[in-house]
Amino acid sequence: MGNREMEELIPLVNRLQDAFSSLGQSCLLELPQIAVVGGQSAGKSSVLENFVGRDFLPRGSGIVTRRPLVLQLVTSKAEYAEFLHCKGKKITDFDEVRHEIEAETDRVTGMNKGISSIPINLRVYSPHVLNLTLIDLPGITKVPVGDQPPDIEYQIREMIMQFITRENCLILAVTPANTDLANSDALKLAKEVDPQGLRTIGVITKLDLMDEGTDARDVLENKLLPLRRGYVGVVNRSQKDIDGKKDIKAATLAERKFFLSHPAYRHIADRMGTPHLQKVLNQQLTNHIRDTLPNFRNKLQGQLLSIEHEVEAYKNFKPEDPTRKTKALLQMVQQFAVDFEKRIEGSGDQVDTLELSGGAKINRIFHERFPFEIVKMEFNEKELRREISYAIKNIHGIRTGLFTPDMAFEAIVKKQIVKLKGPSLKSVDLVIQELINTVKKCTKKLANFPRLCEETERIVANHIREREGKTKDQVLLLIDIQVSYINTNHEDFIGFANAQQRSSQVHKKNTIGNQVIRKGWLTISNIGIMKGGSKGYWFVLTAESLSWYKDDEEKEKKYMLPLDNLKVRDVEKSFMSSKHIFALFNTEQRNVYKDYRFLELACDSQEDVDSWKASLLRAGVYPDKSLTENDENGQAENFSMDPQLERQVETIRNLVDSYMSIINKCIRDLIPKTIMHLMINNVKDFINSELLAQLYSSEDQNTLMEESAEQAQRRDEMLRMYQALKEALVVIGDINTATTFTPAPPPVDDSWIQHSRRSPPPSPTTQRRPTLSAPLPRPTSGRGPAPAIPSPGPHSAAPPVPFRPGPLPPFPNSSDSFGAPPQVPSRPTRAPPSVPRFGAMKDEAAEP
Repeated sequence: MGNREMEELIPLVNRLQDAFSSLGQSCLLELPQIAVVGGQSAGKSSVLENFVGRDFLPRGSGIVTRRPLVLQLVTSKAEYAEFLHCKGKKITDFDEVRHEIEAETDRVTGMNKGISSIPINLRVYSPHVLNLTLIDLPGITKVPVGDQPPDIEYQIREMIMQFITRENCLILAVTPANTDLANSDALKLAKEVDPQGLRTIGVITKLDLMDEGTDARDVLENKLLPLRRGYVGVVNRSQKDIDGKKDIKAATLAERKFFLSHPAYRHIADRMGTPHLQKVLNQQLTNHIRDTLPNFRNKLQGQLLSIEHEVEAYKNFKPEDPTRKTKALLQMVQQFAVDFEKRIEGSGDQVDTLELSGGAKINRIFHERFPFEIVKMEFNEKELRREISYAIKNIHGIRTGLFTPDMAFEAIVKKQIVKLKGPSLKSVDLVIQELINTVKKCTKKLANFPRLCEETERIVANHIREREGKTKDQVLLLIDIQVSYINTNHEDFIGFANAQQRSSQVHKKNTIGNQVIRKGWLTISNIGIMKGGSKGYWFVLTAESLSWYKDDEEKEKKYMLPLDNLKVRDVEKSFMSSKHIFALFNTEQRNVYKDYRFLELACDSQEDVDSWKASLLRAGVYPDKSLTENDENGQAENFSMDPQLERQVETIRNLVDSYMSIINKCIRDLIPKTIMHLMINNVKDFINSELLAQLYSSEDQNTLMEESAEQAQRRDEMLRMYQALKEALVVIGDINTATTFTPAPPPVDDSWIQHSRRSPPPSPTTQRRPTLSAPLPRPTSGRGPAPAIPSPGPHSAAPPVPFRPGPLPPFPNSSDSFGAPPQVPSRPTRAPPSVPRFGAMKDEAAEP
């Protein structure tokens, strides 16, 4: 391979890449692209091949590169090439690569010199390259040939600009030595996109093809037509060399020999040639890497600090130490007990902000769900009146009763009390389910030890199930106690006398003042359907009304709905809707809102629906449980129209209502207390006092404290990452130490490019200079200020560009092979060098 300079940088970059790979992440070290720009047959492809060290690009006269070639170099152990349009096909013969480039170019552009901006993407894998992107661009031309369009110059220019405008692209402006450098289109384009000259390197090719007695010494010394980064001269292989299979290594030796033997270049030979060009680019790559490292270092140091605390716990970790296992088991059980109690009591440091859980959800069961379940069961007016009438008739039997029988009241009340068992037992089940969910959430911290986690869940869940039976027995016992004795002397019971005078209204609203019971967002769904879509409002429920506003600032009230004679019922969920709906309606068949008989309100979940129903219940809006038509029709014949029986039914109905309100209040108070005492507090005590003992007795300690494979892997991963981060930081330090930052050369006066751009561009064809028979004398003026257009004379003749006669004494700073090309000492009044007239060159050549 011919790129020795870059091979020296490869180990450093590989160390950095390896350090990041061991962290499981990409280094993201994007090295600059290198674009080769120049005219047709300027030697661009030859310069490009020197970076790869292989012959693989098409050659010939005229326009050979007719599509951009994006060449991605990838560091790899094996050496092969792969085209994007032939993905998966590995090509090890680079002659075949050349043929494929030619075939792919012809496939898109045709056989007659056509061009295309569609790039050919080629990847070359090799152990001798860096991860670089090289771009071979079509040569700049002005005159269309073959199938080329009339605007060929514009198209090629735009194609080149697509690549070189990127800030991450180094520009190699290639110009043959046997053409007029002052009119170099490559340098003009580079100047447009890189006015500071930081990314542009001038490359002078074909130095060996200049006319005898001429040279480009002034240009290569950056004295004439200067660039900020100067020029590098190279000698590429001739077509004869290529046909003779002369490899790149031999060509590099021949190039070195040329510069050392040429009288005009031998003093700057160490700053000429392909190796020096590679060295210059290597300096740019090194600078780029060094510029990138501070961000990497900050990122790595941040990661190191973030895992350092956790790693400290792992450094002295001994998985098989029995003392460590005992201590860890005790700590984890204690932490589990603390977490469980915090979740139930509501003082946890890890508050769930997404949903209700633990104690909050149990509180909702006690004070919203349980009361609502009782009311749903209780209020079925027609069925209750029918049962009372049956009870009175059956107690009177064949006789016609004159008085309201006590036994009918007791029979109806006992039946209503027994119905409370269902909601009471359901509340126990809901609390048990929430306790088990809380246990599962608390055992997540034990997930590193699967057996311990599994055993803890099993033992606590078994205890909860044991307490379930005792709690339910106690709940049933409380209800049976209420059934066993009907206390008609209770201070809140109205008695028979008051029952007969009581109003016939069944559901008298409890007056609790006009306090706010609930606020929240609801969607009015049935009105929205008629007006182009459902709309959400902010609802405020008080003891007397339901109001809704435009938003939660409650400034713009939309409507206020009184709660008198309202009831609530469920609405079947539509298969097209994700909302859960309930409806409000008036029992007297009046419109609820404007022309609507009912108001459908939608919530996001069934849990929200139940919560709103419970709140409406507190405000006196009860659920509707109408009998079906079949029940009404089938039982209508059994209702007596006897006025006396109707009065007796009304009396017992009022007595049942009064007594059941006492029982409901008592049950709603006692059931949560029973569950709290027999279930929740008992489970907390069990976890604090007995869980650890049962864990010790259930399994061997070593088995319980066996780490999960995931935890062992995580511990090893953390330790490995910690070491890898430290190693990566060391590598970054080594790169900073092993490499040096090469500052950019100072700016130079390159306005000559601007001047030449304003002058009419010459023909792109090569301008041949006359051969000089003898060296011309150097000017005696010592490079004073030059006139705009030098005139010929024996003492002030200017050299033709880019040639100059005869060799000069060795340059004093030629030993500095890494420094920037020497600059001309500037003077305040000195004008930029001008392009000599072609006629002047002829006169100089004719001088004796």
